Amino acid sequence: MWRGLVVAKEHRCSPYDKKTQYPYPASVEHAIVESMEGHIYGPYTGIYYQSTSETDIEHIVAASEGHDSGLCAASAETRKAFATDLLNLTLASPAVNRCSATGKCGLDAGEWLPPRNQCWFAQRVIQIKTKYGLSVNPVEVNTLESVIKNCQSFEMVFYPPAGSTPTEYISQTTGDALSMYDDNNNGRITCSEARNHGIAPVTAHDPAYAFMSDRDGDGIVCE
Repeated sequence: MWRGLVVAKEHRCSPYDKKTQYPYPASVEHAIVESMEGHIYGPYTGIYYQSTSETDIEHIVAASEGHDSGLCAASAETRKAFATDLLNLTLASPAVNRCSATGKCGLDAGEWLPPRNQCWFAQRVIQIKTKYGLSVNPVEVNTLESVIKNCQSFEMVFYPPAGSTPTEYISQTTGDALSMYDDNNNGRITCSEARNHGIAPVTAHDPAYAFMSDRDGDGIVCE
């Protein structure tokens, strides 16, 4: 055992098919952006993006890795929960997310670490594997332990974009909400426009919120 996790080699105890066994809706992408304070951000590289069309939905513990670490014996409900769990979701560029010479693809933490936010990443891997009762292999244990022992914080770090401060970037992304969602160019975003773009309900963390009317002041519009 290591930090409450079973240490064992990966084992595929049943066939794997990501599309049918680990489904998730495209709408989860909006929830990921909300969880990152409205930023379209790749924590692995510290890069900000103007649109989610530039990023992929990324499973921190890859579906294939989760399958081979214990989910191969799990129920369909558990697999779906894993695939849609925000704890296990972030954004990454296709070059990082997909299978290539430098891509993460289905690699585990013993085979691949992000260039940035390694402490956050290592902690998330442990949290996810603990939540779903997944195993870690010996190489993962050594790699994760070597990262964690040097960490002072496990929070995601939002690196300032080159040539700007975080404050300048937040102002920029908030303004971009109008260009993305204000279809009639009146300087406001309505619930109809939000729904047409698939971003409703809109919370206070979303860049669109600043241009909407929250009449009851609960931090959510277009419920």
